[in-house]
Amino acid sequence: MPNHKSSRGAQLGEAMSNSKPGVDQESCSRSISETVNGSHRFTIKGYSLAKGMGAGKYIMSDTFTVGGYDWAIYFYPDGKNPEDSSTYVSVFIALVSEGTDVRALFELTLVDQTKSGKDKVHSHFDRALESGPYTLKYRGSMWGYKRFFKRSALETSEFLRDDCLVLNCTVGVVRTRLERPKQFSITVPSSDMGQDLKDFLDSEAGCDIVFQVGDELFKAHKLILAARSPVFRAQFFGLVGDCSIDKVVVKDVEPFIFKAMLLFIYTDKLPDVHEVMGSSPLCTFTVMVQHLLAAADLYNLERLKVLCESKLCEEITTETVATTLALAEQHHCPQLKAVCLKFAANPANLGAVMQSDGYKHLEESCPSMLLELLETFAAVDESSSLLSSRKRSGSSIYGLDLPADGGGAVAESANPNGRRVRRRY
Repeated sequence: MPNHKSSRGAQLGEAMSNSKPGVDQESCSRSISETVNGSHRFTIKGYSLAKGMGAGKYIMSDTFTVGGYDWAIYFYPDGKNPEDSSTYVSVFIALVSEGTDVRALFELTLVDQTKSGKDKVHSHFDRALESGPYTLKYRGSMWGYKRFFKRSALETSEFLRDDCLVLNCTVGVVRTRLERPKQFSITVPSSDMGQDLKDFLDSEAGCDIVFQVGDELFKAHKLILAARSPVFRAQFFGLVGDCSIDKVVVKDVEPFIFKAMLLFIYTDKLPDVHEVMGSSPLCTFTVMVQHLLAAADLYNLERLKVLCESKLCEEITTETVATTLALAEQHHCPQLKAVCLKFAANPANLGAVMQSDGYKHLEESCPSMLLELLETFAAVDESSSLLSSRKRSGSSIYGLDLPADGGGAVAESANPNGRRVRRRY
């Protein structure tokens, strides 16, 4: 009988001898560290009644969960240290649940209740590269400030309104995960539905509505238009709509803008200016998008409107910002409006903006914007002055006394009994 085992061994040996030597197998993996962020707002009513409870005595917030761990805010009306003689209030964030080496970033904010934005913020987030996340090892570990705020200054400030304080705490728990390459995969092609619908529009197959825009005619499909635009849906299938209508005259929209809008409706993408107007476009991409934003607002195409806002934000210059600002105001685009105001109010830009043709249009069409522009300029100028003042006086760093508001604040990590656990610089 033949020896099958010897035969298989010989075949295996032959296959190994025929394999190419020197070809190394490579593998890869990726470690990703990121933060899971969460915030808690803690309102303390009756601050005056809490005073006098004694140093080391605290008011505790409800527990809240961030990154799978429970946390709480500890507020000490008479301070955490007896040696401070109730000169300061203390604020700490504490790990309430069991944890082993919970690494996190923290931010404690005393909210200015006048809503002027001048909150008192002590943050570890902006110092992560300098000192790294803080490590809390067990239940009761704390991070915060024994000298968070001088009490005399606090009680005469806008942070205390109607005997009420508002604290906001943000925790960013650091999580690390390992990504490994998949052993097997099947490539899925990108969606081509938009291209299919565009081809369908170009073919004019099944078109049941014609739009007359100026001297041009555009054919389309009622169902597709109605599915994409609430305005078309009401026009063709609403209570006062007419589903039998086969022609619509469109006014106040340029033909090339209506064409661009139709292309978006069918493809869900912003068309290129050359796709709309051919090889010799009569306007720039920015001008097309400005007009397209107005059409998107008219036909309630929210995604198109936001896409236009995003593109206009990227294309802002001293020549275009005034026109875009007027457009943002007229068509209710608060995000784009805020960006335009900030750009135009920049002292480096304002002079050139005021010399632009768009600024004259802004004066005529939206005179109220001039006041808002002035207010924004004043705010920018005030912020610049404040920043310069802070740079001259020296900025506070993590783990050192913060001399603002008449009192310092020291960042520490400790258990509720006062034993210091870890301090990092």
